[in-house]
Amino acid sequence: MDRLTAAKVFREIAERGSMIAAAEALDMSRAMVTRYLAEMEEWCGVRLLHRTTRRVSLTAAGEQTLARCREMLAMADDMVAAGQADPLAPHGLLRVASSHSLAQTALAGAVAAFLLRHPRVSIDLQVDNRAVNLVEQRIDLAVRITNELDPGLIARRLGDCDSVVVAAPAYLERRGAPRTAAELAGHNCLTYSYFGKSVWRFAWEGESVQVPVGGNLSANESMALLAAAVEGAGVALQPRFAAAPLLADGKLVELLPDHRPQQMGIYGIYSSREHMPPALRAMLDHLLDWFASDPGWLSASHGNY
Repeated sequence: MDRLTAAKVFREIAERGSMIAAAEALDMSRAMVTRYLAEMEEWCGVRLLHRTTRRVSLTAAGEQTLARCREMLAMADDMVAAGQADPLAPHGLLRVASSHSLAQTALAGAVAAFLLRHPRVSIDLQVDNRAVNLVEQRIDLAVRITNELDPGLIARRLGDCDSVVVAAPAYLERRGAPRTAAELAGHNCLTYSYFGKSVWRFAWEGESVQVPVGGNLSANESMALLAAAVEGAGVALQPRFAAAPLLADGKLVELLPDHRPQQMGIYGIYSSREHMPPALRAMLDHLLDWFASDPGWLSASHGNY
């Protein structure tokens, strides 16, 4: 058996989630793909995949084998490229998951800058507001804004995310502006399904303030709430990086500037510290620097607009 080819076939099946897709990517018949997979499982002595009529997923042994296959294939590529490129340079496919708002306003730029620095890496950016299962969805890195990390997750804090309370001038003309955080309870607050749906938290004069909020619109997409706020639907609590351009244009007004909404963290979440691919390690380091020093991010997240 050509074990390198078998390892490559197994990697393609695992990364694409389908034997048919792997066969197409490798320009190989499905029968040949099935044969290589069977030989791979015979070589390893364990079952590597759960198979259904619609998709395949990795077994626990398959996860470990995939990591080692990637290392073996990377080593083979490095041997071919010896003398032509740095064998330790990041390379290969990296699957990154992010929310819509973070991907559109910050992460897309960070990824573009990363690819210019690391041309041997390819990025598959998966944009979705729902929490992802890193193993089942074959995600290498999920970038999320949150303060409620599952204790079982492996995460690296990449930066901070400040928030701001905003409303459109049209809404404020109708309802007036709240003078204190407590007055938010009497306003139509547009709430985000995954954070602060019923309580908004602030720091004010050294004290922690919790305000019950509610309204006639909630959503699982913060950009939808931001658009609704611009149309005068109500008061929204938004990441400052997302609201900054609209504040600068006068389409939104910042409310309660002396109250600081609870700060959230930007986290890179991944499945294992062992056998971390060079591309993943490089991406984590790159994002840490990006959120700390990128002028566009700083102007958005700290209000220097």
